[in-house]
Amino acid sequence: MPSFGDRVRIKKSPETIAAGVAGLEGDVYGFTTPSSTGVDVIGGAPDDHALNVSIDAHGAELWFRPDLVEFLDYNAGTEIVIGNVKAVRQPDGSWAETIASSHDANKTSATRTRWSLLEKLKRLFTR
Repeated sequence: MPSFGDRVRIKKSPETIAAGVAGLEGDVYGFTTPSSTGVDVIGGAPDDHALNVSIDAHGAELWFRPDLVEFLDYNAGTEIVIGNVKAVRQPDGSWAETIASSHDANKTSATRTRWSLLEKLKRLFTR
């Protein structure tokens, strides 16, 4: 099953077609227990588990039944900075962590075209 930071594609199913997201790609930002959080889950949550995926083409995060989400890759090169710890996703799916100076933690890459995963996580959990 895909996990945090993975690049995924939404599988075609009656539910994803109806939602207009079948075949679209995005990044996994987390998971939840819908019975506790009350989120709306595309495809329902018979196992009380859902994945949060940021869909590039929609500019939004949506919740999916896990079997509707297809793993594509580990999104190698993704960077997260939390406090003074910088984590970079490796090709094998692991995270390489380093201590960043406060100067490095505030730098923004001019070549980065998508929001950093950290910024998206902040948006997700500050609603």
